[in-house]
Amino acid sequence: MQVCLTPLRTALAACCLAALTACGGGGAAGSGSPTNPTPPTAPTDAARNQAAATTAQSSTNACAVVQPFYWEVGDKTQRLGSGSVNKAGSATTYTASTFMSIASASKWIYGAYVAQQRGGVLTAQDIQFLNFRSGYTNFGFSGCERTDTVASCAARGSNGLQTPAHVDKFYYNGGHMQVHAHIGPPGMGLGALDNAGLATEVRRLLGNDLELSYVQPQLAGGVVTNASSYALFLRKLLNNQLQLSGLLGKNAVCTNPATCADAISTPITSGVNWHYALGHWVEDDPKGDGAFSSAGAFG
Repeated sequence: MQVCLTPLRTALAACCLAALTACGGGGAAGSGSPTNPTPPTAPTDAARNQAAATTAQSSTNACAVVQPFYWEVGDKTQRLGSGSVNKAGSATTYTASTFMSIASASKWIYGAYVAQQRGGVLTAQDIQFLNFRSGYTNFGFSGCERTDTVASCAARGSNGLQTPAHVDKFYYNGGHMQVHAHIGPPGMGLGALDNAGLATEVRRLLGNDLELSYVQPQLAGGVVTNASSYALFLRKLLNNQLQLSGLLGKNAVCTNPATCADAISTPITSGVNWHYALGHWVEDDPKGDGAFSSAGAFG
């Protein structure tokens, strides 16, 4: 699941997200001049939605290889466009109500939970854990069992092992959030919670109107939800209903080891220079649009 948030709209897709921008300018013929260009005309919502639909249904881009999927575009009040893209020969159809594991899109939810619990005032330790500089970088991709608690998952294998050389360096890994959730102060003290207890606690602060559960008590990747509920979560961020709303993009750190001495490991490739904030990406590369996002590995 890929999720993305800009100051004006949300976008949610079960496989891919197309970023749409408008460009234009230049002096108007006759009366205009280079020093007084005609402002570009922004595309209408209908044009944006049509472009998203065309991209999603294309048979020649990256979306084609991950069919079937569901995509959605909306703003802070409502869904503006959506669609289910099927795969030839497959009876599977994804909709806004289809539940699925969302992998690393879970990270944003935990970041929002911590901000809510702290009343919007994070400690220095919270920030270090949430922007992945705590040194807990040995968590495996499927490091929890369904029967684990938050604490037993953190204790499994090398999940809770800190690497001193990684402290204060960006290293994308689920161990940061798992240990932070497990330990008492400066952590969150959630170690005793299993899947059901963790879901209940997260919904207690973020809202019982969110339909979410955990397939394993892994804060950075264990959430199961649907597009409808994740869109509701994003709207809460846009409408300043959550403490994280005012913290989006704050305390961001560099993530590309090729360009930053304070970064060790990142999943972002192709020379992109994004930053990472409190459980979410900041797409502030010169080629990006400054959006905040949280991408997951399961489609």
